[in-house]
Amino acid sequence: QVQLVESGGGLVQPGGSLRLSCVASGSIFSVVAMGWYRQTPGNQRELVAGITSAGSTSYADSVKGRFTISRDSAGNTVYLQMNSLKAEDTAVYYCNAWLRIEATKLSYSYWGQGTQVTVSS
Repeated sequence: QVQLVESGGGLVQPGGSLRLSCVASGSIFSVVAMGWYRQTPGNQRELVAGITSAGSTSYADSVKGRFTISRDSAGNTVYLQMNSLKAEDTAVYYCNAWLRIEATKLSYSYWGQGTQVTVSS
């Protein structure tokens, strides 16, 4: 059984900062990649930032220069540091991970439960 647990969402004023965390646990053989998506009502889930096991990162154009994705040394925790937040960053943020599981050594995609980020004065 594999689980992704997110934390760190909340309400913040425009220009403020938040840090999201996501921990992957369970029968994990290795982490292939982890990332953050976000979704607003009536819209599709969009990729915000991603990081591979090799440390390569990618960002949506809308967050470049403001958001930073990182991971811990063990590789099973991913962070999203969000600075200079704008109202349009308001969304439910979901953690996603491609994990190779112990039982089969095959890779599967897993999702967290989502955490609400609201940017408002």
